[in-house]
Amino acid sequence: MKETVLDSLNRGLLAALQSDPSVHLLGEDILDPYGGAFKVTRGCSTAFPERVIPTPISEAGLAGITAGMALRGLRPVLEIMFGDFTTLIADQLINHISKFRWMYNDSVTLPLVIRTPMGGRRGYGPTHSQSLEKLFLGVPGMTVLAPAILSIGMHSPGDLLKDAILNTDSPVLFIENKVQYLQPLLTTEDLSGFDVEMRYDPGDIKQQYPIYVLRIKGAPPASITMSAYGFCAEMARQAQLKMAFEEEIFCELVVPTRLSPFALQPLMDSVGRTGKALIIEEGTRSLGWGAEVAALLAESLGDKLKQVKRLAANETPVPAAISLEKGMLPQQEDIEKLLRKMSA
Repeated sequence: MKETVLDSLNRGLLAALQSDPSVHLLGEDILDPYGGAFKVTRGCSTAFPERVIPTPISEAGLAGITAGMALRGLRPVLEIMFGDFTTLIADQLINHISKFRWMYNDSVTLPLVIRTPMGGRRGYGPTHSQSLEKLFLGVPGMTVLAPAILSIGMHSPGDLLKDAILNTDSPVLFIENKVQYLQPLLTTEDLSGFDVEMRYDPGDIKQQYPIYVLRIKGAPPASITMSAYGFCAEMARQAQLKMAFEEEIFCELVVPTRLSPFALQPLMDSVGRTGKALIIEEGTRSLGWGAEVAALLAESLGDKLKQVKRLAANETPVPAAISLEKGMLPQQEDIEKLLRKMSA
């Protein structure tokens, strides 16, 4: 059976606990046999009972405790059960955790990771289905990561998580899409129909956050660039395949794993070739990641950017009814429809 994103994240978490005794794991309902609401922490409390700490339901308090542990030299990992509840830790993250290194003249470090599932498509309703990561993008001092389902070389979701835990001395918000959890990882073998280019932010020294550029192998030059992260990236890949083989509309797909600070160069290089960009995200459309990326492309490329479109969720709360939720969130058919319009 192929390894899933969930398996990979669990493996990365266990590996981090194994590698460094300063790594501690905190969260609600994370002890075995339950192993967390989405089972990413399964096996951790059995293997490392003294360093896996079950907590009360008090997200703001937990964020403060996690910050204190990091300031004292530990490497804590905090699980927030649903990404919707990151609103409860916003004060700690934005006004304290992300600023301590500046406030104390770089005499302290905060090597902490906050993991949380985001996204809908599970029928969980308006307060358990949101994609709120855009609230934290652009906060100086904080890194926001979103793993892809791709597993190429030493780069898998679990490797990304392990690296964030062990090698980052600044706070990381690690976004895990709920639908991605059960998706099998895509290896080089699974991607045999693609040319896959691995890019990195040239500013990164200690960490390497992969940016994947996917092209249909043997296809004519692409006329549109798509960029997406999380589950939307897989929908975009499926649309990329379908449009190429059924309608001869050829695209490049750029999949970042670091949303903030955002590395524009790989996407800008692709759009410089195609002249057209479609930016896809699951959060609501206004004032989000897609809007920022579109603005950066316009500033950087000028009249070389012929067209840019955004696809995102409608400006409503996420419905509980599956049929209504589907209409509110971006779907593969929506991507295909926009690609047709952009190629006309």
